[in-house]
Parts: sequence; C-alpha cells; structure tokens
Amino acid sequence: MAPLPPQYEDWFDFEQPRNPEWTQKNDIEEAKLLVEQNQTRQAIAKLEGVANQGIPQAYYELGKIYDQGKGIEPDKLKAEENYRQALRLPSWIHGQAALNLARLYIEEDSVPNQPLVAWYLLRDAQKNEIGRNEEVLMAQLLSHGAEGITADPERARDLYQKAAEAGNTDAMQALAEAWHEGDWLPSDSSLSRQYAEQYAGELRKLAATGDVGAMKKLARLYAADGLIDDPQQNVHWMTQAAQAGDTSALSQVGRDMLEGRSPERGIELLSKAAENGDINAMERLGKVLLEGDGVAPRPREGQQWLEAAINEGSINATTTLGRALLSGEQLPPQPQRGINLLESAARENDPLAMTELAKAYLEDEVVPSQPLIAADYLERAHELGHPYATELLGQITLEGRGVAANPGRGEALLREAIAAGQTGALRTLGEAYLQENGPLPYHPSEAEKLLTEAANAGDTTAQTSLGEAMLSGQFGTAQPERGLQMLEDAANAGDAYAMVVLGRAYREGTGVPRNLTTATDWLQRAEQAGHESAAAELARTQQDRGQAGDINALIASAQSGHTGSMADLGRAYLDGQGVQRNPAEASRWLERAARQGHPGAAASLGRMYIDGDGVSRDTARGAEFLRIAVAGGHAGARADLGQLLLTGNGVEADPERGKQLLEEAAANGNEFAAQRLGEAYLKGQGVPADPEQARRWLQQASDAGSLAAQAQLGTALIRGDEGLAQDVAEGQRLLTAAADKGNAGAQAALGREYLRGENLDQDVREGADYLLAAARQGHSSARLALAKAWLTANGLENANREQALLWLDDVMDGGSQMASQTLHDLLSDEEILSAIPQAMEDS
Repeated sequence: MAPLPPQYEDWFDFEQPRNPEWTQKNDIEEAKLLVEQNQTRQAIAKLEGVANQGIPQAYYELGKIYDQGKGIEPDKLKAEENYRQALRLPSWIHGQAALNLARLYIEEDSVPNQPLVAWYLLRDAQKNEIGRNEEVLMAQLLSHGAEGITADPERARDLYQKAAEAGNTDAMQALAEAWHEGDWLPSDSSLSRQYAEQYAGELRKLAATGDVGAMKKLARLYAADGLIDDPQQNVHWMTQAAQAGDTSALSQVGRDMLEGRSPERGIELLSKAAENGDINAMERLGKVLLEGDGVAPRPREGQQWLEAAINEGSINATTTLGRALLSGEQLPPQPQRGINLLESAARENDPLAMTELAKAYLEDEVVPSQPLIAADYLERAHELGHPYATELLGQITLEGRGVAANPGRGEALLREAIAAGQTGALRTLGEAYLQENGPLPYHPSEAEKLLTEAANAGDTTAQTSLGEAMLSGQFGTAQPERGLQMLEDAANAGDAYAMVVLGRAYREGTGVPRNLTTATDWLQRAEQAGHESAAAELARTQQDRGQAGDINALIASAQSGHTGSMADLGRAYLDGQGVQRNPAEASRWLERAARQGHPGAAASLGRMYIDGDGVSRDTARGAEFLRIAVAGGHAGARADLGQLLLTGNGVEADPERGKQLLEEAAANGNEFAAQRLGEAYLKGQGVPADPEQARRWLQQASDAGSLAAQAQLGTALIRGDEGLAQDVAEGQRLLTAAADKGNAGAQAALGREYLRGENLDQDVREGADYLLAAARQGHSSARLALAKAWLTANGLENANREQALLWLDDVMDGGSQMASQTLHDLLSDEEILSAIPQAMEDS
C-alpha cells in the first residue's frame, strides 16, 4: 500500500474531539428538521452559519444535503468540499464523514477519482467502527487493485464475506457475481448460487415492506443474463414493481423479454406500459414494430406508437420515425416529413438525426445533394461524439465534398472513428491507402491490414475490396485463390458489387480462367441484386459472347428486354458481328434501345440516318437521335451533332451550338471533335477562319492519336495553307508519321508532294509508292490521279474514267512489286508526271 499523500495527513489527527459541538446542537437539529420539512435553503443558511464557527458536524450535514440532493439538485463537488472541511478537526462524526468522502472518491464520476486517499478514509471509518459499508468499499478496492493499491483478492473475499454475514446485500451480490463470472475469484457455480440465493432472500424481505428498488433488483437477479435465470420470477418481480407504482418497471421487463426468449410477451408488456403513458415504452415498441426486430413487423402500429411518443416530446422517436419516412423502407416514403422530423430532432442536438440528415444530403437520392449542409451537420454530430458522424466527416474531408479537401484531417478523423469501433472507417481508410494517385500516400500493406480487420468484423464491402485487390495483385503478389474465396463469400452474403467483380474477373480472365458463361451468371445475379453497373457489365459480356460466336446469348438477352443487349444486338446486326449484316434489324433493335434511354444506341441510330447506312438518308431524324444521345451524356454523339450543326448539312445550322458541342466533346478527350474543330477553324466552316485555333485543335487531336488530324495538320503546314505559317519540316514529319501508320490521306498527300517537287525534293519513286499505298486503301484522289496518268499516257484524256480505274485495279491486283514498277515507268514521262498533282486537286 502506498503512503498517504502529505496534504491529507491533517485529516487523520486522532486527538480526542475538542470542538464545542454541544453548544450548537439545537441549531443543527433545527436545520435537520427544516430539511425534513422541505425547506432546504433555510437549512443550508443555518448550517453555514454554524459551520463558520468551526463546527465539523455542520459541514458534515451540509455535505449530506449536497450529496443526497435533499430538496435541491445533487452537487457532488460541494458535497466533497464540505466533507473535507468536516475532517479538518477531530469530532465524533469524523468516521462518518470519512466514509462518505471515500465513497465519492471511489464511485462518483463528477469527483476526481482518488482510490488511495479513499483507502485511508475507509481505514479511519473502520477504526471508528461506523458499521455501514466501509468493509464493502475496501473489498471493492482490493478485488482489482487501483492506483497506489495492490490487488489482494483473498483479503477482498474475506471482507466481503464478513459484510455478507452481517447482512450486507451489496457484499452478497459482489461475491455471487465474482464466483459466477470467474473474474477476480475462480469460477464456482455452487458458491455463486449460494450467495445469489442469500442475496435474493434479503431482497425479498425488503420487497415485502414495499421497497420497489428491491423488487427491481430481484427482477434483475432473475433475468436471462442475471445470476439466476428464471423468466417467471423475472416477470413476477417486475410486475410487482409496476403495481407498486414504478411506471418504468413494466417497460423494463418488456424490453428484457423482447431481447430474450419471449419477444411476443415482451411486446404485450411494452404495450401495457405504453398505454400507461411510459414514453420509453412507446419509443421501444414503435421501433420494434416498425423494424420487426425479433417479431413480425407491424409498421403502421409502430408508426402510431412513435407518433404518440413524439407528441410527448420524445427526441428518439422523432429521429426513428424521421429515418423511416425518409428511407421509405418500412413505411411509404414521405421524404419531406422525414426531413422535417430529423431537423426537429437535430435542433434538439440529437447527433443521430444530424448524421441521418447529412447522409441524405450527401447521397443525392431522396433529396437533392447539398454537401455544404451535410458537412455542417457532420461537424456538429462529430462534436457531440457520434462515431458514425466522425467516420462520414473523415470521408468527405478526405474527398473534399462540402469541405475543403484536407487529407491529413480526414485520415485523423477516420482513425478516431476506428478507435470508436466503426468498421466502415477501417474500410474507407483502407481503400484510400489502396489508391495509387489518391488523397493519401499509397500504402498497400496498411490497406491490406485495415481491410482485413474490417472484413473480419463482418464488413462485406471491405471483404469485396480485399478480394478484388488480392485477385488483381494490388498487394504485391496476386493471391487468386484467397481473393476468389473472399469475393464468393461476400457475393453469397448479398454484396452486389462482389458479384460484379467476379463477373468481370471471369470475363477478362483476371486471376481465374476466362469463362463468359460464369461471368454472365455472376453479372445477372448482380443485376437482380440492383447494382447500378451490372447492366453495363452484362451487356459488355454478352457482346463478348456474341463476338465469340454465342450470338444466341445476346439475342436472348435483348429479347428479354435488356436495354444494353438490345443496343449491342443492333450494333452486331449493323456491323455483321456474329450474324449476317442486316441494317433493318440493326435499326429496329437500336431504336428499341434508344427509346428506352440507351444513349449509345441513339448515337448509332443517328449516324445510320445521317449516312443513309441501311436506312433512307434522313439527316433531320438522325439529328434528333443524336440529340437524345447527347442528352444521355454520349460524348461521340456530341461530336457528331456538333459537326452537323456547325455547317447545317441537312439541318438548320446553329454554329454557336455546334461549336459548343464540339468544344465540350474535345475537352472530354474526343479526338474526332478536336479534329473537326481544327478543320472548321482552318477552312472557316461555321466559324471565322482562325489559323491559331485551327492548329491548336488539330494538334490536340493529333496528340490524342488521330491520324486524320495529323495528316490534315501536316498537309496544311507543308503547303502553308489557310493562313498557317509554312513549316515544311514539321509538316513532313507529321505526314510521314501518319502515312507510316497507314493513313491513306497522309500517303496521298506525301505522294503528291514528292511528285510535285515544290515543297519537298522531287522523288518520283517515293511519290509513286505513297500514291499506290493510298490507292490500295481506296483513297479516291489517289486512285483518280493514277487513272488520269494512264489516260494521259494513252492519249485518252477525255475517255471514260471507269476504264482507267479498271486498269488501276488490274495493276494493283498484279502484286505490289509489279504495280510499283508499272507506276514508276508510267510516271517517268514529264508530261504525265506534271498532270498528277492537278488531277488530285480536280478530284
């Protein structure tokens, strides 16, 4: 045992009492009488007057008033101060004050915990033979030990047993619990039962006198998780307490039975308590009937009880009903009333209501997204200590939703939520560490640790993330078998995204052998489970199956009404993939998909009508389908419609709108849109000619991989056309790069330049080879120029071009080397050579 701190030593000066308390006896007795008469303020004033004369008993009586809350609100700190003053001088109440102060130092949260000082105070009370519960409190300190006090279970047991023999029920209960739980004493069911029965016997004596507290203790003793499990006795004593005037007793037994083995009986008792006006019973009954927790749900009845509790001012009921009406899961949705109820509870500082409101304003499902309001609610709920609010606040702070992104604070908040037991925070932080370019440093080992912990705690979403990462090898080495097992477990537990991941894995052969049938099975399950990405993934898988020859799978899916499959089947008929090309069937399926809101189908259908591909050319109708596709967010349609509106080719021109659409598409990386913008600015089509803008957009398209833009820019630079400053070297570089990648336009342009010999050194052989390469790809200018050369060579400049084109086809069919030599021979004539560039311009 540690020594007593010196500042308390004067409390234990054991001289004989010398204060003249007898001279103030009448005043002290009068003050005690005033307390009994509920005139506590007058009693306090009288006692303070006596205490100022140095009388310890006056301080002691003041301490009891503040300690027990006699006629006033309890104030444990004032009680402590008065008990301390009572100990300053020796008196006959010294031991009593010491015992009361020791209890405060051991049991009261509002008073600083001082177990060592309490021990010395208890020894003083024991020395003074107070005979109350000092030995029980000493045993309590010794059973587990405390700061400055070494645990001594055997001595604690002896003290408890001595107190139990003297009839102390707290000691009996403590011994029964210690032997029952095997905590600080070895488990011994026989001894535990012995003291529990002894405890019950003493409580029955008190209950027989009408002591409601004893009745409730007996009910607790006989509860399912009590020392003696006896449901009948549990209900009997709770009912006795209720009949004796404790309105909460019936509610308590109802809750106990609800959580135990008789939930329907619990509902019955809670109903009686609620009918008697017990608000807590109304809250619990309403919630259970609403959610069906252990009983068949009766949502309408649950709502009625929650409404009754709300009318009595229940914040918990307000939040519960608000959540139900907002979600529409147990009751018909009433989003606005749900919001109103939650806001009402939030105004009363209910952190759960604030958190639910924040979720609603973040999800953008039931109410429009308002991240700033959500962030404010989460900050308030976090300050009130709600761990889920802390988790969500950490997540949005990490992402910068509604608040400025602050990865450091987001990480700290998530760590705080993890410490409070939020498995979702484990997952969120783990997934953040798994992002290579995310808000936090990439930390796969920490991600694996956190996700594993979350998965082990039952978080199936974390299990899915963990399985996906293991399957793909994000933790360093792929763990396909373990990853596959985790994903299957999560999917079988109902996680729809796990089904999507499994479907993708089997489709792409990631960690498992490629199997499109198994992929389809998992994705169909995901679609049935309602995952938003399942339809698109399934459509892609069906398309893969169609391309692999299983067109029947795609047809069956389309015929069942799957929009994505309709679109894919339409494109399959359009392109002749897996089926014979059939533009009529293509337009039928594409139109069905487009009418159901598939933007890709609308885009394909729009192009069909504009190009007259298998349908009668109808630019206006094509434009309407493109507008539908654009409204659905299709980037390619935005570029097509923009081009159409820019020039008004078959529709009313709208250059501003056309330019806007092309710029939007180009900004999102559509290289065709950038190329069309560049061409428009180059030629002044729909916009004022602007060489700088032309070069900017053509360069962007070229950098994005558009060979057509590369050829167009290269041609303009090599010739210095359309206001662009001539740059032969850059133009040649761009044309050569595009030509070498097979772009016919670039090949034709280079061929012409080498033959003309104006911007590049003349090289007839090189020019002929490029022209032949372009002609082989069907480039019309190259073909007609070569045909013109043959006509000129044969003195037939005005003859039928079709004959010349037939000659050209015969030459090319004769093989590359022979065709090249034939053309070289043909172009050796200066007159013929000079006709080629003009022929290309004319064509």
